[in-house]
Amino acid sequence: MRNLLIVMVATLCLGFSLASTVRAQSSNLREQRKQLKVRQKQERKTLKLLQKNQDHTRKAQVISKGARLQAKHQMQRDRRAMRDRQKDEMQDLKDRQRALKESQRAYGH
Repeated sequence: MRNLLIVMVATLCLGFSLASTVRAQSSNLREQRKQLKVRQKQERKTLKLLQKNQDHTRKAQVISKGARLQAKHQMQRDRRAMRDRQKDEMQDLKDRQRALKESQRAYGH
């Protein structure tokens, strides 16, 4: 009877420790997503400011229409590349989170 009580108490303690670990991991996942969003927002603001300054510099100079169009298209390519890279980063994070949750379910955590 005493052995059964000891095993039950040990099982309860182990269950509580695993539950706190799972909660900590889920909050860590949320924190990772939040940090990624903050970093991506800062990148967008930085690129926007950089392109705005380049635009002002170009307007102050006398340059050909071809050079102006080339700079405009390069800015568009830069924005598109950043947007695609940020989408890929967010999808990678989601995939990692999904894989972690599936592994937790598979092992009964």
